[in-house]
This record gives sequence, structure tokens and C-alpha cells, in this order.
Amino acid sequence: MRNILFFINPISGTRNKLQLEKKIVQKCEEHNIGFKILFTAADGNYSFLREQIKQDKVTDVVICGGDGTLSPVISSLLNVKVNIGIIPTGSGNGLAFTAKIPRSVDKALEIIFKGKTSCVDSFLINGKLSCMLCGIGLDAQVAYDFSLQKKRGLSTYIKQTFKNFLAATPYHFELKVRDTTFKVDAFFICIANSNQFGNNFTIAPEASLNDGLLDIIVVKKMSKLRIIWSVFKQMKTGKIITFEEKNFHKKNILYFQTGSLQIINPEMAPLHIDGDHAPTAKKFDIEILPSAFTLIRP
Repeated sequence: MRNILFFINPISGTRNKLQLEKKIVQKCEEHNIGFKILFTAADGNYSFLREQIKQDKVTDVVICGGDGTLSPVISSLLNVKVNIGIIPTGSGNGLAFTAKIPRSVDKALEIIFKGKTSCVDSFLINGKLSCMLCGIGLDAQVAYDFSLQKKRGLSTYIKQTFKNFLAATPYHFELKVRDTTFKVDAFFICIANSNQFGNNFTIAPEASLNDGLLDIIVVKKMSKLRIIWSVFKQMKTGKIITFEEKNFHKKNILYFQTGSLQIINPEMAPLHIDGDHAPTAKKFDIEILPSAFTLIRP
């Protein structure tokens, strides 16, 4: 018998959470599935969760929220035999969209009830879990400013992106990847396990959720007009390049894969983890966690 624990983030996205709660109750009762509904913890503390899963014999934890809602819950469940489901109600929903989980609550619930699962990688950045994507620089500043806005949703995110893009200046970074070390001036660096920022805005076209590799995208110093063109081209035709390629360092966007890396951040460029602002550091140690959790997906 399945017993599902639902976590609803009451402030993610723009949806009516009362209607979402009613829909969950209705559908679970129709399918004769045991369930319980909780609201997410504002402080991100889920230390109680392991004991509750054991006590209540929970088989699945379903997270109703965006990418930033997923990380703290999943982090508390590493090495726990429980399936993770997603009802995407956030502003970006990058992991859900990469996994082909639809925004429709009814369709997302049907996927959860069918119970098909596969393993998904995650990664650690200075010991903190990320399920989808981290950014250092411009996109992290956008995430921070977005978090301060009273109104959520895509239109607000676009406004904050445009505002920060006009004011953006590049940061100095040093990357250490296996036996290679190089310095670069860049507007931002993305460390991706999924293929997109969210809202089907693809930044790492060749990323896979379970290939044991991280996709690294470095948007180098260039004119603002060239950034627009280069990022658009990256979305459509971005291809993995290797350090051995002759013109690697001449490209406007560096796109490569690795299982681990270190980023030196002397100017303390801001950081986001799965779309949520996070404390930055002068050095980031990043490593993949293969098959970190089991995701219910189509």
C-alpha cells in the first residue's frame, strides 16, 4: 500500500494553494491512496522527516513547489528508501520540466499515481545539495532581487533579469577542473544537472539527469549585444567542448562536462542554488552525487 506525504510550499509561484490542497485530497481519495498534507518549513529544516517516514510508513514524498523547494527536502532524504514526486507550482520548475513533468496538477498527479521511477543525480556545492542548477554571478543576483519582490511569477522574473542585465559587469574567476586550471572574466557561471534555468529556457542542451556528469556553462566577458546572441545560440545549438580543442578559450561561452570542479571567486560574486539566493564564498568545491534520489516521472 502506498502512503504519500505531500509538502505544499504556500508562497511558491502564483497558484491558489487552497485549490491545490483540495485537488490532492480529491484525487487521492478517488485512487484509494493513503496521504497526508504538510506545508514546507520556512527555515528549510526537515530533520523530523526521516523519523516521520519510518513511523508513518511513507512510500513517497511529493513536493508541491519550485526548484528551491526541492533541495532542502531531498537533502534530508538522502539514503532514505522513498520516492520523490513533483507537482510543479514554482516560478521556474526547471527540474520538473527537464523530467517532462507537466505543470497541470491533474496530469502531475496521474504521473505520481502511476509510480514509474528512475534515479536522478544531484550535486554538492560546498557541502550543500543542489538538485538542478547553481549559478554564480548575474543569474544569482537576479534570483536574489526576485526573492525580494512581493509579486511572483514569470513576468516579475523577466523584469528583474532585464534590470540586472543592463547593470551587469563581469567577475573574475579561476576554475580548476581535473588537471586544468584557467582564469576567466565572466558574467556568470552555471553548474547544471538539468538542461535549463526553468520555464523551458534551456542553458545546457546536452545535460542529463542521470549521466554522472555536471554541465558547466561559463558566459565570458563580451558586449551586452553579443551576450544576447551567444546565449540564444547556446540555447539552440550549444555543444560540449573539451579543453583539448584548439579554440576552447576563444569561445564566448565555454560549455564542458565534469564530475567535479573548484571555482575560485575572489570578488564574492553572488550565488544561487536551484533558483534560491544562497550565501556566497571565495571558493566553491563542487562534486556530482550519482543516483542521489529516485524520482517519479513519466
